[in-house]
Amino acid sequence: MQVTFIRHGQSTANAGVPCDDIALIGLTEIGRQQAIKVGKGWADKPSLIITSPFLRTQQTASPTIERFPEVQVDIWPIQEFTYLQPARWNGTLSSERMPHIERFWANADPTYCDGEGAESFADLLRRVEETLDRLSKLSDDAPVYVFSHGQFMQAARSLITDPSLSDQERMRKFWRESKSDEIPNAALLRLRMRDGTWKIA
Repeated sequence: MQVTFIRHGQSTANAGVPCDDIALIGLTEIGRQQAIKVGKGWADKPSLIITSPFLRTQQTASPTIERFPEVQVDIWPIQEFTYLQPARWNGTLSSERMPHIERFWANADPTYCDGEGAESFADLLRRVEETLDRLSKLSDDAPVYVFSHGQFMQAARSLITDPSLSDQERMRKFWRESKSDEIPNAALLRLRMRDGTWKIA
């Protein structure tokens, strides 16, 4: 089984534009060009294309879907990690949110949920684990392309490379890695199932 995760292209939020609905954040022109490059770059036809329900991933997947029109496209719950309650922060700048972001990660409580529309870090990990398990049950006759988000992909990488960490240990390490080893826009994360275990390809 081969799976390639793709982070969405540059979004308007990545470019510093305030947003009112995290699910409806779209791509910038740079992001659209990144999506086109991804679509042209595939060496193999996939058996399945998966995208999150968020607009920016669907826009990133669009050139790939157009290239392989006969391939099935599914929407899975692989959306980005929303850890601040959206209703309180819609329309704000990242600089306004930063003290609250830093407090969330400094507290390192994987069970804490900030409010309606947010999820805990533990919830994110369980969502990623469920996705990896679901992927492992697919046919392995051709690769699967999964259009997702940076922190979701980072969580998948963490679970695969450091399987023995507790949720709290993983949370402490996660924030440091998000700064030092961020997954860039339109970057690929290739996974392979070997002997019943996911490995970074």
